[in-house]
Amino acid sequence: MSACLPQVLHLPAPIVLASASPRRRHLLAMLGLEPKIVPAHLDEDALAGLDPRQYVERLAVLKAQHVQRTEPDAIVVGADTTVVLDGQMLNKPADADDARRMLQRLSGRTHTVLTGVAVLRGTMRLVDSRATRVTFRTLGDDEIAAYIASGSPLDKAGAYGIQDDCGATFVRAIEGCYYTVVGLPVELLYRMLRIVARVSR
Repeated sequence: MSACLPQVLHLPAPIVLASASPRRRHLLAMLGLEPKIVPAHLDEDALAGLDPRQYVERLAVLKAQHVQRTEPDAIVVGADTTVVLDGQMLNKPADADDARRMLQRLSGRTHTVLTGVAVLRGTMRLVDSRATRVTFRTLGDDEIAAYIASGSPLDKAGAYGIQDDCGATFVRAIEGCYYTVVGLPVELLYRMLRIVARVSR
């Protein structure tokens, strides 16, 4: 945990993370922040008509707004991640068979991971997103089956986590921010929080 960043940020209010993701909580801890966790449960299918960047940004905002209703004095952080292949979004798999189909499609190919971030403080709303290109090596059916059996892919966009032991071995190359693939672009969030701190002085 960073000891210096909270002193640099000088945040005017506590942080609330509108997500149950342990990965996002860990990334906030990297910034020396200990957020209150208040998951936002929304119908993500209602935004299916948007393009991928609009989708992740809009969903990040909606998650943060949902939580802000019960945490009006806090700085609320919302985020959403999707995987895009051939123009189609691959969100969290519905079941093991769906996860298998996703991983078979990603095998040996390059896809894009998009993460949208929203930071709300009172009437202030900051929203942006980052994109990272990820290339998989060709995966064996046995590797896919073993990974699915672990249960790890079932709660992740694209049915994989780059930070997982198995998921990490699938990745041959990455172009862009690693933390975008994990689920929260740390540099982007940090700059947003700096803006909140500066405006609140």
